[in-house]
Amino acid sequence: MSQSILPNSSNSLAPNPALAEMTTGENELANFVQETLALTQRLFIQLQRRPSTLMAGVIQPLMWLILFGALFYKAPQGLFGFDVNYGQFLAPGIIVFTAFSGALNAGLPVMFDREFGFLNRLLVAPLTTRYSIVAASTLYIIALAFIQTGVIVGASALLGAGLPGIGGLIAIATIVFLIVLGVTALSLGLAFALPGHIELIAVIFVTNLPLLFASTALAPLSFMANWLKWVASFNPLTYAIEPIRYLYFNSDWGLNSVVMTAPWGEMNFAVVLTVLVLFDGVVLALIQPLLRRRFA
Repeated sequence: MSQSILPNSSNSLAPNPALAEMTTGENELANFVQETLALTQRLFIQLQRRPSTLMAGVIQPLMWLILFGALFYKAPQGLFGFDVNYGQFLAPGIIVFTAFSGALNAGLPVMFDREFGFLNRLLVAPLTTRYSIVAASTLYIIALAFIQTGVIVGASALLGAGLPGIGGLIAIATIVFLIVLGVTALSLGLAFALPGHIELIAVIFVTNLPLLFASTALAPLSFMANWLKWVASFNPLTYAIEPIRYLYFNSDWGLNSVVMTAPWGEMNFAVVLTVLVLFDGVVLALIQPLLRRRFA
């Protein structure tokens, strides 16, 4: 009888491969989350020690909002749309440009970590995955972008630009997330590809303002020369600005609402969001080989 029991007992004590694999996967995910949160906390500690970074990121867009709004204060009523003043027209552009500028600078902390040797310490540390370094920087920049967006939305409401409803605010947060995700990934990729912070700062300076002026942040497409209209229609910032502007001007909106008229035709809310998702996907796909080489 004992011989007939032994095979069953040995089978019951044998490890279950499926269960072991599931447990390993859960542990790796938990470790990845823990590492990402720890590295994100490090960035916020740096921000706490140097709050001027956040203050400058909030004060500068407020100055743009106030000064540009005052600059075109006496523009003819209806120039930018029926019963719309320039302050109302400008607010969505400032929201997106502020988030874009912060995301474009996302690679600077990583670049400084490279130059000071801290990144090498992270690369040799027993991390579950080195992608937690990139994920932490992304979470940090997205959090800052949401803080800046909240301040600008509140300030523009006080200045008379109005305030979208709850659904509109959620849509604005989604659009800001999409544009910040793609630009942050691009900046982090440049931080690993370029030789030093001088080159990265040069790229930031060269692309920052030209992308602003080649978008609909300061003027609608109808005001632009034909060649600039085409350039602005391929600018990712335009695809973030126009739906937010529509949310400010229209309380009744949906995925089928036409938010942008490009040179090739009308584009609704769903199409514009799809373009932003595709932009993120392309950027993330492009930086994957670079990150794999750096993290190997």
